[in-house]
Amino acid sequence: MSEIIFDAAVSLNGYLADENHSLQWLFDVPGSQEPDPELLPENVGVHVEGANTYMWMIENEQLMENPQKWHEYYPGVKTYVFTSRELPIPEGADVQLLNGPLAQFLPAIRDSAGEKNVWVLGGGELLGQFLDADALDVLALTIAPAALSSGAPVLPRTISSESLELVEARQAGPFARLVYRVNKSR
Repeated sequence: MSEIIFDAAVSLNGYLADENHSLQWLFDVPGSQEPDPELLPENVGVHVEGANTYMWMIENEQLMENPQKWHEYYPGVKTYVFTSRELPIPEGADVQLLNGPLAQFLPAIRDSAGEKNVWVLGGGELLGQFLDADALDVLALTIAPAALSSGAPVLPRTISSESLELVEARQAGPFARLVYRVNKSR
């Protein structure tokens, strides 16, 4: 059975991106350029991300100028981007822009994934919508040894401790890896 997984790197104080929506702080951490492949979700058929995460990848990886890189990074993976604006899409990329609440599109996202997993890449508000919809199965955080003074919080919501069950805690190079199973509402 497929799962919906939020898996992202965060700063020590809980930010996904800095105040300019940049992830460069993460790539400045020694050892982050070659992430441990065991940290990435397996059997992924769909990516879901917010506009800022998507645009950071497009711009910093120069994916519009080099669309073949998209296919190297996301082979056979459909990507849904939640946005209220028109965004560029690399040539040949299987990207669909969505505007509206997650709950409206959740059935189509699940159908697209089939038996594969859905990887929610960011941002925090999108993660919150998956939790609000009681649709998230796994919350995985790779905590970087860096703190940001401000930025995009990993989760701009309150979530109770009984909603999360710790299933993994370990070191991954200079990072700390925490994986929680999300207990569904009863």
